[in-house]
Amino acid sequence: MAIKPRILKHVVTAFAFLVIFIAPLRAQDTEQALLDQLRAAPAGEAGRLDRELNLIWGRSGSAAMDLLLKRGRDALEAEDVSKAIEHLTALTDHAPDFAEGWHARATAYYQAGLYGPALDDLERALALNPNNYNAIFGLGAMLQEFGDLERAAEAFDRVLALHPHHENAKTAMEQLRQSGVGRTL
Repeated sequence: MAIKPRILKHVVTAFAFLVIFIAPLRAQDTEQALLDQLRAAPAGEAGRLDRELNLIWGRSGSAAMDLLLKRGRDALEAEDVSKAIEHLTALTDHAPDFAEGWHARATAYYQAGLYGPALDDLERALALNPNNYNAIFGLGAMLQEFGDLERAAEAFDRVLALHPHHENAKTAMEQLRQSGVGRTL
């Protein structure tokens, strides 16, 4: 029995609707659910939730863009910062709405000592994904380095509100408290 072209057209249209409109909404629901779980998770469970969130944030929706992100991250790991910036600039040029591309390039700029562009990219990354606690941590670390300790503490507090077991943010907050920032009488 052959499928009639008219029925096939409706099936294809329904599938396209599902892929284009429903799947991204489901990913957002999953991300929010993981963030909610992370806020309440015991320390032993936080690592798994963190990895799941980073997997979600690291998917652009395009295999080619994901490859550029991977190449940029690989170059950073190999300490080839200029190559990382090249790959990540191509990524941000071709996928300007992909927050993780901006976050990764901010990291590369920071490692290259290019603090202005790093801050610009962090701003863009956080405008696209305000819940990316790793990008917020990066902003806090830069603010701390610049001597803006109060705003650094605010950034680290925001990280800990999203991810209470973020070890780097906990350590940074403890260092700030030891220097008198954030302590109450």
